[in-house]
Amino acid sequence: MSVQDEVTGPLTTEAGAPVADNQNSETAGAGGPALVQDQLLLEKLAHFNRERIPERVVHARGAGAYGTFTVTADVTQYTRAAFLSQVGKETETFLRFSTVAGSLGSADAVRDPRGFALKFYTEEGNYDLVGNNTPVFFIRDAIKFPDFIHTQKRDPYTGSQEADNVFDFWGLSPESTHQVTWLFGDRGIPASYRHMDGFGSHTFQWNNEAGEVFWVKYHFKTDQGIKCLTQEEANKLAGEDPDSHQRDLREAIERGDHPSWTVGVQIMPASEAAAYRFNPFDLTKVWPKADYPVIEIGKLELNRNPENVFAEVEQSIFSPAHFVPGIGPSPDKMLQGRLFGYGDAHRYRVGVNADHLPVNRPHATEARTHGRDGFLYDGRHRGAKNYEPNSFGGPAQTGRPLWQPIPVSGETGEADTPRHAEDDDFVQAGNLYRLMSEEERERLVSNLAGAMSGVTRDDILERAIGNFRQADEDFGKRLEAAVQALRG
Repeated sequence: MSVQDEVTGPLTTEAGAPVADNQNSETAGAGGPALVQDQLLLEKLAHFNRERIPERVVHARGAGAYGTFTVTADVTQYTRAAFLSQVGKETETFLRFSTVAGSLGSADAVRDPRGFALKFYTEEGNYDLVGNNTPVFFIRDAIKFPDFIHTQKRDPYTGSQEADNVFDFWGLSPESTHQVTWLFGDRGIPASYRHMDGFGSHTFQWNNEAGEVFWVKYHFKTDQGIKCLTQEEANKLAGEDPDSHQRDLREAIERGDHPSWTVGVQIMPASEAAAYRFNPFDLTKVWPKADYPVIEIGKLELNRNPENVFAEVEQSIFSPAHFVPGIGPSPDKMLQGRLFGYGDAHRYRVGVNADHLPVNRPHATEARTHGRDGFLYDGRHRGAKNYEPNSFGGPAQTGRPLWQPIPVSGETGEADTPRHAEDDDFVQAGNLYRLMSEEERERLVSNLAGAMSGVTRDDILERAIGNFRQADEDFGKRLEAAVQALRG
């Protein structure tokens, strides 16, 4: 039976009254002007005018699906999180994929990082792991994020994305060199959401029952294998089928071809952070697997499509601040900014009670807060007192933090992570370039040169190329020659 077959009874107004005529508005006589008394007409038009909510400033274009996370390894020595407490334990999930820079109506097959936002509906509340399909990012400090995104969006004067803005910012922000090398390499345009890896990207805290702290990085390795598009393939597909990635995900699940990812973590004892050769909380860097191998901990499978894209994908909210006992943040400056930024974006976009919507509600527990009223308020408090402390009973604090406090220096307020030997913006970008085959390097240089050829100012171009030259002399030399050839 289809969803449509399950809907029975007559058409009604929003108030539940049966509708006699949904094809003709009431008029003053045959062919006369419409009447204010036609409340169905007014209700439909007023509702239609309000059917859109503000789209996400970033990650506006997305698709999602429900699934299951299954624990495959014992990690209780590292974390007290209940959903990770035993091998074989299953937790419901919702995963939203997205592009970053494009608007809600943009194409899927574009060169852009992909969001990988995963909600675990655990017995201790929702845990949101909001990452990307790349293990690093363009910047390491959230204070630069609004400026960075302004360069990726349409210019306020031209109304178009401008190469001058993009490469001016990247050239003046050398920490972006590693991520830009990723983005313009072969994995810059995934063939589908199913055929790409995911990463928590940030460093997070795990803490166990004994209070011991570990720093972790999450990895989601696609079981379908990596598949990517060339720039030429992507250009063609984006024009022919702008919804290619969303369609591919939906149809794969519909036919029972459920995509899955093998989930692993890199684990660093907290005591090793200060002496590590670079800042382990720097989002522009990866932890080499030779230092901290990826340990498999679980399997993620997507097996159910949303029934309504707007209600469940567009109105889904994710926040890196949604932790559960045994998991918390790190001193990563980008993560610290996102702890506020994401929740605030959704309070503006969907409303202060967005967590009341079905896709956002905890599944195995009830949200018991003292916040009330506002748009979408569901009356969850009923007649209970909604303040604390009170003498009438009700929800009260536990006295046990979800995570261990992050130590800071009394003098500077900075986390106790000193300058490391490789706190450098170019080492890992150069390492990535040198890992590539000759064919991969050629495609990387070609992709970058094509994007940079639109830059109109020589100083912006020289500075941007200079960053890649510092990563690897050959990289910069070849890129300069390729850009010059395209510019004539």
